[in-house]
Amino acid sequence: MKYIMALDAGTTSCRCILFDRFGRPVSSAQKEFTQFFPTPDRVEHDAVEIWDTQRSAAAKAMSDAGLTASDIAAVGITDQRETSVIWDRITGEPIYHAIVWQDRRTAPFCDKLIADGISDTIRQKTGLLIDPYFSATKIRWMLDNVPHARERAERGELLFGTIDTWLIWNLSGGRLHITDYSNASRTMLFNINTLEWDEEILRIMDIPPCILPKVMPSSCIYGETDPDIFGGSIPIAGAAGDQQSALFGQTCFNAGDVKSTYGTGCFLLMNTGEKPVFSEHGLVTTIAWGIDGRVEYALEGSVFVAGSLIQWLRDKLRLIDSAADSEYFARKVKDTNGCIVVPAFTGLGAPYWDPYARGAIVGLSRGVNKYHIIRASLESLAFQTCDVLMAMEADFGKLSAVRVDGGASANDLLMQVQADILQRGIIRPDILETTALGAAYLAGLAVGIYDRKSLSEKRRDTVFSPEISPEDRQKRLNKWHKAVALTRDWEKE
Repeated sequence: MKYIMALDAGTTSCRCILFDRFGRPVSSAQKEFTQFFPTPDRVEHDAVEIWDTQRSAAAKAMSDAGLTASDIAAVGITDQRETSVIWDRITGEPIYHAIVWQDRRTAPFCDKLIADGISDTIRQKTGLLIDPYFSATKIRWMLDNVPHARERAERGELLFGTIDTWLIWNLSGGRLHITDYSNASRTMLFNINTLEWDEEILRIMDIPPCILPKVMPSSCIYGETDPDIFGGSIPIAGAAGDQQSALFGQTCFNAGDVKSTYGTGCFLLMNTGEKPVFSEHGLVTTIAWGIDGRVEYALEGSVFVAGSLIQWLRDKLRLIDSAADSEYFARKVKDTNGCIVVPAFTGLGAPYWDPYARGAIVGLSRGVNKYHIIRASLESLAFQTCDVLMAMEADFGKLSAVRVDGGASANDLLMQVQADILQRGIIRPDILETTALGAAYLAGLAVGIYDRKSLSEKRRDTVFSPEISPEDRQKRLNKWHKAVALTRDWEKE
């Protein structure tokens, strides 16, 4: 029996999950890596540490399962997307820490781009809004602020990549400098209509095209791993950004299918088919994947803080000892006692796109205790998701249900609150690690281990249905939106 290795390079950890030919996980390993916060608006990672932890997790998963390179049919990769790395093409040494998708340092430059009137150009070509979230302004910052970086880039000495590109480059021993359509579409440099790096945008951003990777389908054989890494060569056969990978892992193959992933952030994607749908309500248009000579698109709404809010309760406020405690303590109270948490730690994502917003706890009274704050924190995930879904429906039409995955989707209380606030059914699969599963599916399709038709037949689901009235839901939404308004433009002069 041949297995598929899925490498899942997330925002706080790297995981490896080995799947069998039936899509069942047989072994997994996970290793966290360091988070750097040099200033309140900056978030960085050590790209070398990411590679080391990813390689180590893969080796452990193989060892635990008693597998060797000859047992692995292919490697699939999924990653945290917009996070940006620039490295020396000869030595492989990064010139600076990886700048993470949550980083807000380029907000003033984004303001200038908007003031210069290029928002429509960016949106029509890339499907994105001008925001520090995406890779382009991060690249520009490194080229402008790391000594000699721009001159070295223009001489062809440097390479850029999102984390998928960085991992593939290292896996291949420096032979492959590539990305897939889904990751390329998150850079704010890729034209999703022509499927090419856009020359006009590269000129506007002053980024030399020679540092950019080759863009390839999300499911195809790119090359092989260096034999020294796993003790033998393995085909590298699939790559996709984490949210697109989760969409694929959830088998959202039809236009109108929606999934919500609760990870470090919370991300809703809806498959819109083979034509891009451009949002009028604060969402972005992105490429879902490219397979078999066809590209499919998605509408996306990004919530910047979800699972990281639970980490904050644990690590900073010390209200809980583990993430699992959040549900236990939240169930100790029947509601939030009027307390609302708006976790705009790094600004607000869709549909607000306010990099200057900051977090707040409002509605406090003497009766509010730590259990109310914990419950309000969980409920904030549901409210943020609802804001995105409402924008999605305004762009595309009414949706019947939402498929969920990611770590926090194991929380039954959160899923019930989510069903109540959305007034929609919530569908949770038996395998919550659909991001890694999607990467495995994409790689397995390329080497003939899986076929797309049979993937949907493997699902087993749990369904949560609304238990409150539409009137109660609206009252709670009104309070939420009142609280959100208080956080807007907080850091703006």
